[in-house]
Amino acid sequence: MITVGEDLDAYLAAPAKFTDGGEGERGEIRGALIVLHEVWGLVDHIKDVADRFAAEGYLVIAPDLLAKAGPGPELAAELQDKLHDPATRAAAQPKLREAMAPLRAPGFAEKTLASLRSVFDYLVEVPAAASRIGIIGFCFGGTYSFSLAVHEPRLRAAVPFYGHADFDVDQLREISCPVLAFYGEKDEGLVSKLPELKASMKAADVDFTAVVYPGAGHAFFNDANKGAYRQDASVDSWGKTLDFLASNLR
Repeated sequence: MITVGEDLDAYLAAPAKFTDGGEGERGEIRGALIVLHEVWGLVDHIKDVADRFAAEGYLVIAPDLLAKAGPGPELAAELQDKLHDPATRAAAQPKLREAMAPLRAPGFAEKTLASLRSVFDYLVEVPAAASRIGIIGFCFGGTYSFSLAVHEPRLRAAVPFYGHADFDVDQLREISCPVLAFYGEKDEGLVSKLPELKASMKAADVDFTAVVYPGAGHAFFNDANKGAYRQDASVDSWGKTLDFLASNLR
């Protein structure tokens, strides 16, 4: 764990050969990634994802954007289980709404984006990674992956998994990197809006690719969430993500 800026906790994962605090040669890493967690916070699953990307040669920072908001790890684990069990879902939903209330507070989005930009600026200072930075996020993190793409012209690649992109065409025109987005077919709230998003991305001249997995729902990549995980979609999206990063973080 490291601290970015004044008080943002983050998990750092680096390739085995990149151990000198950022002074290594460019060839020692394939680029840098910001990995953003789901609404459950910086749980072990996200740290594992960061480690997997590090094993592929990327320098990775996974910030804890909900350290002072959201449900926290223990309640998150409890709610994930109950929300995917039809017998306990109804009782869990009020707890979920209460836990998520801070995310709807005025100024939360602006503060979260500022935290993200501080992570980006941290990576810019790493000589071997400065011009090769991408972002990947899941659920809550997928939404903020879209947001950073809109607000950070130096970003080289964005990979949102089941995130919202509530921007108009003029805002989307600010995106200067290619975007690869993943969705589950059963995630109706997002998939129903996808045709409109595709049209807006095209009008904004954004290099946007959307992949929808049949039979999968929200959080299909999360292998710690047994109710949502779909191995076939997870494996395929992982391979597509690695290919996408290899092409755009050169």
